[in-house]
Amino acid sequence: MFQDIKKILLINFGGLGDEILFLPTINSLKKEFPNSTITLALENRSKGITSLTNLIDNTFTVDIKSNKYKKYFELFKLLLKIWTNKFDIVISSGSNKFISIFLFLTFIKKRYGYDTGKLSKLLLTKAVELNKNQYAAAMYHDLIRDITNINTEIPIINVNKNIVESNSILIHPGVSQISIKKGMIKTIPAKTWAEVVLKLSNLGKKVVLAGGPDDKDIIEYIENNVPHDKYINMYGKTKNLKELAELIAKAEIFLCSDSAPLHIAVALEVKTFVIFGSTDDKKLIPQCKSIIPIKNKNCKCSLQPCLWEKRNTTCETLECLQIPSDEIVSTIIEN
Repeated sequence: MFQDIKKILLINFGGLGDEILFLPTINSLKKEFPNSTITLALENRSKGITSLTNLIDNTFTVDIKSNKYKKYFELFKLLLKIWTNKFDIVISSGSNKFISIFLFLTFIKKRYGYDTGKLSKLLLTKAVELNKNQYAAAMYHDLIRDITNINTEIPIINVNKNIVESNSILIHPGVSQISIKKGMIKTIPAKTWAEVVLKLSNLGKKVVLAGGPDDKDIIEYIENNVPHDKYINMYGKTKNLKELAELIAKAEIFLCSDSAPLHIAVALEVKTFVIFGSTDDKKLIPQCKSIIPIKNKNCKCSLQPCLWEKRNTTCETLECLQIPSDEIVSTIIEN
């Protein structure tokens, strides 16, 4: 059934973290079809994924976050590109009911997506059961269970692993500004981050600070409230995603929020501590000893974790993110 697969189209809209979590699926497909070319349709904001992998031969970027009229125009432009490329198979991670119609309109013979109801079963070659109660990389990988027996469990990226700096802790405190603007708060206050930097430094740790444009406010708060000799400031000194990945690879320990750098650290198998509040750690990190979630142990919110499953924005109290700096530091030191 799959002997003639030469040109593969993958559609995965989302942030950079979503693209990294999608890499195991791409990796398994490339192993199953080593002579194939893989094209990934993704959002403009996530095209940096190509600097971390050589598995993707081509990309189609789509401005899917536009107003609804421009969004439909963008999708039509995507269809035009698809029609001129004559793909053998298309696989989409979207869970919107519209996806099965869109995949049908590609006129690609083999169409795989999630089961979103009767229409998806009618229009798709295979409507795959969507199981959100698992690590997201495994959820994406379910899309190709009928296509290959190869199973890639965690992301694999092409980054040189430098010599690890002993006693070093790399801290990447920020999250995507897009998520903040949407009302999805996924990190502790800047004041708590500053306390963590100072306390780890006072305990003799070699603290390195990193971040990009989205992290400006938090980084500036730390710069204004923590003596500069307490940490090495690498903020803004990584020019691209690959350089950030190389910096993460050098760290003995990585501390971050629920953000794209987390998934890079997972791929690099760096010991990582992650701040979790409104999102579900069981769905966003593999269950292993080297990736340790830090959560508010005293949070009494009955909805936690709430984001995406129970609400589309975080609440105003953010009780789940009221994690004392002492608790964060002690978790790192004791593990």
